[in-house]
Amino acid sequence: MGQKGLDFKHKEVINIKDGRRLGFVQDVCADLETGKITSIIVPGTHKLMSMFSNSNDIVIPWEQIQCIGEEIILVDI
Repeated sequence: MGQKGLDFKHKEVINIKDGRRLGFVQDVCADLETGKITSIIVPGTHKLMSMFSNSNDIVIPWEQIQCIGEEIILVDI
């Protein structure tokens, strides 16, 4: 999985445990020392009070990514 952070943008994330569509990758987190991606971030459900907060975002650790395709990322969470 030698992908760059920008390659993940706008890929759909699906949980293989229940087949649920979690949304599209909004951002990635990386270790600045090694340059390796540590997690991906998918926006959570937006409610009126959470519009100004990122507290609902789903942070998915790299270890939970099972497969990365052209358009979809499969995760096990």
